[in-house]
Amino acid sequence: MFTVAQETADDWWEVEALYDLCFAPGREALSSYRLRDGVDPVAELSLMARDGDGTLAAAIRYWPVAIGTAKALLLGPIAVHPIHQGEGLGHMLIDDSLARAVDRGWARVMLVGDALYYQKFGFEKLDAVIMPPPTNPERVLGRELVEGAWDGVVGAAESVCGAV
Repeated sequence: MFTVAQETADDWWEVEALYDLCFAPGREALSSYRLRDGVDPVAELSLMARDGDGTLAAAIRYWPVAIGTAKALLLGPIAVHPIHQGEGLGHMLIDDSLARAVDRGWARVMLVGDALYYQKFGFEKLDAVIMPPPTNPERVLGRELVEGAWDGVVGAAESVCGAV
């Protein structure tokens, strides 16, 4: 049995340790981190799953970004502890957090990731959105939370300060 809760400031380093465990060294050198520098994650969408013993099993974070005048969520990172991989925790956190994003009035979400994996969540390649280099454009994906939300959104993704 897993419980899902919003990440708090007290959880920050525990979540960071999970990301360090799950991702290669140097993860913070990735281009998506340039959009996160100096920006707080969207607190109400940054979630954790803990197992019955209270051990952190998975975590997901979102960040506010802008493409021109359009506001969007940047999903990531998401990680599942190796001993819990394959149990559906990543899927659960993505579904739960996207539902919360809809409830909070967000219209669009984007990420940098594997299209074959994220298409099951409704993500598609964003041809008109540019991430900071050296991002592979084939990995820039988006999902509309409101029909038509990506229509006419063109340009470079940029960092924004604070929650939008």
